[in-house]
Amino acid sequence: MSTSHGARAIVAALGANLGIAVAKLVAFLVTGSSAMLAESIHSVADSGNQVLLLVGGRRARRAATPAHPFGYGRERYVYGFLVSIVLFTLGGLFAVYEGWHKLAEATSAGGHPGLTSPGWAVAVLAIAIVLESLSLRTAVAEATPLRGQASWWQFVRRAKAPELPVVLLEDFGALVGLLLALVGVGLSILTGSGVWDAAGTLAIGTLLLLIAVLLGVETKSLLLGEGASPADLDQITEALRAEPGVAGIIHMRTLHLGPDELLVAAKIAVDGGASAAQVAAAIDGAERRIRAAVPIARVIYLEPDLLRAAEVGEAG
Repeated sequence: MSTSHGARAIVAALGANLGIAVAKLVAFLVTGSSAMLAESIHSVADSGNQVLLLVGGRRARRAATPAHPFGYGRERYVYGFLVSIVLFTLGGLFAVYEGWHKLAEATSAGGHPGLTSPGWAVAVLAIAIVLESLSLRTAVAEATPLRGQASWWQFVRRAKAPELPVVLLEDFGALVGLLLALVGVGLSILTGSGVWDAAGTLAIGTLLLLIAVLLGVETKSLLLGEGASPADLDQITEALRAEPGVAGIIHMRTLHLGPDELLVAAKIAVDGGASAAQVAAAIDGAERRIRAAVPIARVIYLEPDLLRAAEVGEAG
């Protein structure tokens, strides 16, 4: 995923969430709805998420140094992990705590709703749903060209860049959370019981925690180091085998140094009778073919060797 695609989606989501957070907080102060408070904290957390993603993208563009010779591309993974674990989890835990607290209050108060001017809450939620829908539409538009034939679930699971999956799940979770808040507030108004408002808050917290777990698992995998996608791996293999001086691939390893930078290391079989100049030319040609086929393969190490009997199967 190019950085520009993620940045546009992040900025759109940040603008929407800042406005929504203020509106929800005002609605909470007016109505006293715990669901509105949980949703306002949700939007504040989402805004913090987007700021962290933008910071991570900026820091990842720093030039390589002797201490970090492969650059800082994986900083985007670090900040994506912080977003998924810290902010989503904190927002989710706060909502669960607030919902549980309000549920106890509503039960002890005989189910009194404790809401004043509930029309404010409904109006703010309706406006927030429209704004979040626009933000989600932007994220979907940015992700669609990159998704290819994969399903949305596969895209979230397999994407090497953390920004768009985070924003997609964030916006989707925000929309579901708004609907839960709307249901909770609406049922509290209709039934006169604050239990529904508290239940909506608990549901919002549970949703945030589930998103945190999913994103945490995915970004942890990226932090540990993932290889090239199956499609990129096939293209690299084809590129190596297309080079006339390469007799086979003995073994190959790939690693994402960042979402847009791939390391390729391979031991290739060459003709035992080839001169050093011919082997060097074959390596140079193979590197050019790999970069043409997979432009993000920016760091390539090819080691020439003779094909031994035990390696024939692996070399193919």
